[in-house]
Order: sequence, then structure tokens, then C-alpha cells
Amino acid sequence: PRTKSGKLELSEKGTILLNEITEMPMGLQAKLLQVLQNKRFVRPGTSSSVEVDVRVLAASTTSIEHAISENRLREDLYYRLSAYTIHVPSLRERREEVPLLMRHFMHQLAKHYGLSPRTFSPATVEACQAYSWPGNLRELENFVKRYLMVGDKELAFDKSRSELEEVPQNAALTTPRSLNQPAPSPIPS
Repeated sequence: PRTKSGKLELSEKGTILLNEITEMPMGLQAKLLQVLQNKRFVRPGTSSSVEVDVRVLAASTTSIEHAISENRLREDLYYRLSAYTIHVPSLRERREEVPLLMRHFMHQLAKHYGLSPRTFSPATVEACQAYSWPGNLRELENFVKRYLMVGDKELAFDKSRSELEEVPQNAALTTPRSLNQPAPSPIPS
């Protein structure tokens, strides 16, 4: 029977990104480690060996040290993958970039949806810089998407809590919520 090529074969002589490597089941991590060491694997359902030459990038939003200590990431796999490591700090660790990222997302999203970009009030920018953004860039992008749709008129700034809250005037946003709670985006992603 004919079998189709897997992700590693399709990435031959190229690069594959393994996002959230710490969420990969341990059995699969062991198999991946073997492939990385031997540069070959046996395709499921066959007995033929397949050689692969692929660059592997692995990413995780969780601490690698914690994942290893909690047995969610094989230490030997980590050392095989970590020839070059890049640590990207969370958004709360680089708050000075928030205004630039807000403008970037606003122009990108406005162009995507065929709308005119909105400007952010100084209070909104200040509140966004004070907020911790636990969802990092995705949360900031979704906030800007909502802002593009409803603007400053629909948002209130509460200086005592340093949070932005949505005012329930828009039918798509029926209950007030702070940025600490997930909010559905008015535009499908």
C-alpha cells in the first residue's frame, strides 16, 4: 500500500518547527531523539528506512528547566535540540515595546480588514504598558483587533486598577470584562 510522506520527509533539506515541544508525549520525544541521532526512521506501516536531513527548531512558552524537572521534556532531547538557544522575553518583561507593537498590529489589521487605522489615546497606551499581558503578543493583537472595531468610545480606563475594561455598549461584547479575562474577538481569526 502507498503511504504519504510525513512532516519530516516533507521538510527534507529544510526546516521544521516543533511548537510547544514540552507538550509532546514522552514516547514521541524518544522517537524524535532517535531520528535526530540516526538521521533516519522507519515509516509506519512499512519496513523501509527513510533518511532525513532536516533542521529542527523547537519552541516552548513554558520554562524548559521546569519541563525537564517535571519529566515533560526529555533532557537528552533538549541537549540534542539546544545547539543554539534564543530566549525571547515575555511582553511584560519588555513593556517599552508595547506602544510600537500596538501601532504595528493596528496598521497590519486595518490593512487586512480594509479599515482605517485608529489612533490610541495616551491613557489607553499607558494602561496597555502597565498591563502584564499573560497571553503575550496574541493577547495584545486581539486587544488591538477589538480596539480597531470599537475604538476608544467603547473602552474605559480605570486608573485605580491600571486595566482597560470594555463597556457593555457593543452587542458583540455583552458583559464588562477586564483584560485579565479572555475575551472573544469580534472578528474571526
